[in-house]
Amino acid sequence: MTKNIPDFQQVLQTEIDQLKAKTQAVAMPAAMQEKVNKEILALERSVELGNYDEKYEKVSKWLDWVTRVPWEKESDDVLDVKHAAEVFNKHHYGMQQVKDRFLEYISVLKLRKTQGVATDFRAPSLLLVGLVGTGKTTFAASLADALGRKLVRIPFGGMGSARELRGESRLVLDAEPGRVIKGICEMGVRNPVILFDEIDRVAKEANRDIMGVLVELLDPAQNHAFRDNYIDYPVDLSHAIFLATANNTRDIATAVLDRMEKISMPSYTDHEKIVIAQKYILPKLLKAAGLKAGQLIIQDPVWPAITRPLGFDAGIRTLQRTLEGAVRKAARIIVEKGYPNVVITMENKDIFLPRY
Repeated sequence: MTKNIPDFQQVLQTEIDQLKAKTQAVAMPAAMQEKVNKEILALERSVELGNYDEKYEKVSKWLDWVTRVPWEKESDDVLDVKHAAEVFNKHHYGMQQVKDRFLEYISVLKLRKTQGVATDFRAPSLLLVGLVGTGKTTFAASLADALGRKLVRIPFGGMGSARELRGESRLVLDAEPGRVIKGICEMGVRNPVILFDEIDRVAKEANRDIMGVLVELLDPAQNHAFRDNYIDYPVDLSHAIFLATANNTRDIATAVLDRMEKISMPSYTDHEKIVIAQKYILPKLLKAAGLKAGQLIIQDPVWPAITRPLGFDAGIRTLQRTLEGAVRKAARIIVEKGYPNVVITMENKDIFLPRY
C-alpha cells in the first residue's frame, strides 16, 4: 500500500505545532527559547521538503526534555526550626552534629526572610562519612521532609562514566540527559535536596571524570550554570541542597572534599542500637506486619542478644534483619496458635533469633 505523502506531512506538521505550543507554554531563558524556535523552524523546513529522517525523532525528543526542565520553578521551604527538629528526632537517634548544622541553616534562612535580606544564602554541602548502616542515606530523606523539599537520590555505586551525571550529546542515538537533570525533571523543581550516595564507590577507571563533574556541581561559582551535554544549555542548580555519603574518603578527589563540609558518622554503641530498635525500628516493623504494640513483647535481658547476633556491628542493618525475623515468627505464632501476644524471653529467644 502506497503511503499518502501529503497526509503524512500534515500529521508531522500537526505534531510540530503541538511541540511549538508546548515550548511556548514553558517559562525558560530567552536564549534557550530562541534556540528552541530555531530547531522547530528547521523541523518545519525538513517536513516541507519531505525529509523524514531520524533528525525529527531526535529533535522532538530533545524538545520534550527541554520542556520538562524546571528552569525557574522552585518549592517553598518550610522554615520552622521546631518542626525540623521534630522530623529529625522522629527518624534519627543521635546524629546531633548533622542535625545542628541544618537547624542553624534553617534559622539563618528564616531570619534573613524576616528581615527582608534578598541576597542568596547557600545551604551547606555536607559529606557524611561513616560505616554502613549508620544512617547516612536516610538522613537526606529526613532533611527533605523537614524543609518541604523534594529528594533526588543518585547512587554512585559502580558508576562507570561521567556521562551518567552529565548526559550525552543529543546527536548520539538514544542519548538522554544525565541523572542530575533527569532528577530535577522528575521532581519538577530546581531546588531539591540532591543526594550523591556512596561517592567513594565509582568505577576506578571513571573516577577522575566523575569527580570533575562533582566539583562543578558542588562549587557555588559553577553550579548556577551546570551544562548537561544533552540539554546543552546552562541550568541553575545553585538553590539545590547537596548531600553526599561515603564509607571512607580514600578515593574521593581532594577538590571534591574541599567543597564539602565533612561530618564523620560515629558507630552506634550497643545502648544506642537498643534505643533505636525500641523507638524506631520495632514500631515500624510491627505496623508493617499488622501487629499492635503489645502483641510482641521483648524482655530487657534479650536485647543484648538481639543487638549482637554476630558480634559487633557498627550499623543497624543486621539488627533490623534480626527484628524482622522475630516479628514474622511472632505473627505466625499469633495466627496459628491464636495467642493474644508473644513474649520473647531468655528461655525462648532461640526460637526467634537467627541461628548461625
